[in-house]
Amino acid sequence: MKLSFTVNGSPKTLDLDHRVTLLDALRDRLGLTGTKKGCDHGQCGACTVMVNGQRVNSCLSLAVMHDDDEITTIEGIGTPEKLARLQQDFVECDGFQCGYCTPGQIVSATAMIEEAKAGWPSYVSPSLADMGQLTDEEIAERMSGNLCRCSAYPGIRQAIAKEAERG
Repeated sequence: MKLSFTVNGSPKTLDLDHRVTLLDALRDRLGLTGTKKGCDHGQCGACTVMVNGQRVNSCLSLAVMHDDDEITTIEGIGTPEKLARLQQDFVECDGFQCGYCTPGQIVSATAMIEEAKAGWPSYVSPSLADMGQLTDEEIAERMSGNLCRCSAYPGIRQAIAKEAERG
């Protein structure tokens, strides 16, 4: 099946079997290996990408579902030569240990900060009408779909808070 989408600002066309996940299309067909295959069951968040600005577990999403969509992976957020501010914050705040979950954490945090700016409440928000502040508790709740086996959560939350404060 022919599929066209934009990945990190570049148009891409692939001919894929309809059973291929978005994760496998990105990693195996486009060589974007920053997005990690962790659990392959949507439980760890290592495969998080943004589709049209929204967080998606790419291991649970079929590539054919994303014809004409805009997909952003970690490679579209920053590069080793030119890190995004949030990536710099992860380094400065020691928000990673082994680094395996870090790409998914950064992609998820990027989208999460935009969700908070838009006023989307979370389970721990004071009310549905007023999200309140992006507190440590809010960040932890909003990032709960991204696991870190090394337990770098304090540094991860600190890095996200630092970026969110900048606005």
